[in-house]
Amino acid sequence: MHFEVRKVVTTIEEIRVEGGKAAATPIKMVGVAYIIKNPWAGQGFVENLRPEISAGCSELGEEMVATMLAHFPSGDAIEAYGKAAIIGLDGEIEHASGIIHTLRFGNHYRDAVNAKSFLSFTNKRGPAGTSIQIPMMHKDNAGFRSHYITLEMHIEDAPAANEIIVVLGGSDGGRAHPRIGNRYMDMEEIAAQKAAAKT
Repeated sequence: MHFEVRKVVTTIEEIRVEGGKAAATPIKMVGVAYIIKNPWAGQGFVENLRPEISAGCSELGEEMVATMLAHFPSGDAIEAYGKAAIIGLDGEIEHASGIIHTLRFGNHYRDAVNAKSFLSFTNKRGPAGTSIQIPMMHKDNAGFRSHYITLEMHIEDAPAANEIIVVLGGSDGGRAHPRIGNRYMDMEEIAAQKAAAKT
């Protein structure tokens, strides 16, 4: 591992009841967080981030995906996915983005779950214990609102000022009782309204 990993934290939620109604099947959401030393910490403004990205992101992504998959029967069981990065107070948002917004990192997850859609994400700066939101959506179709979900976690002692928390999120389902339709339904309704207005 080219990046120095201080520790790994995994959060698992199992949603059984939502809105007072039991889910047909419990929904498992998993967040896997790796706390790494910021490779650009203490160097001032670094113009070229590519060497560290090229050297470490693929290996980090591969290991994190293996950790995620250990909590599911297979990659096919994951229906929704996402990622996040939290930079410590001495780092730049660009440092967090540099780790997660590269195909060297993300393609390991996409390939492992046979995904078609992009990984939804957050990246922000914060102190130790800051809230981490991992937005997720359907791995095959970004228009399926049923899988617009967020897993929240926090780590009491991370990130330190010179650290980055790198996170993957995965879920074996969407919301327990989705009933707002998908974006394609809206598109059809809006198109029909516009057509009716012209007649």
